[in-house]
Amino acid sequence: MTVADRIERFRAVLEEWARGLYHGMITHPAYEKIEKEAEDTEDEFMLACFPDAFGIPSPVSYYTAELLPYLEDEFEAWERRLWDRDSLIERKGQQYHF
Repeated sequence: MTVADRIERFRAVLEEWARGLYHGMITHPAYEKIEKEAEDTEDEFMLACFPDAFGIPSPVSYYTAELLPYLEDEFEAWERRLWDRDSLIERKGQQYHF
């Protein structure tokens, strides 16, 4: 193995390590926050469309029922997620590491 090959291999390992460090320190927490915000927004939309799933009467349920065939897969996952979720205060507290 030549010196140039060793240097190239060392440089590749160092670059991979630096990318992992950058991802772990900078980009991963940002992705995590964006995913949680997107999930919260989706949950708010689904709750506004289908509040009767949780016993909240809604005068627009007749009209939002037309969306159900298009949102069937998301509806089941959303309902399961909301029943299993911690309280909203605990969820928001996780963002600030309380």
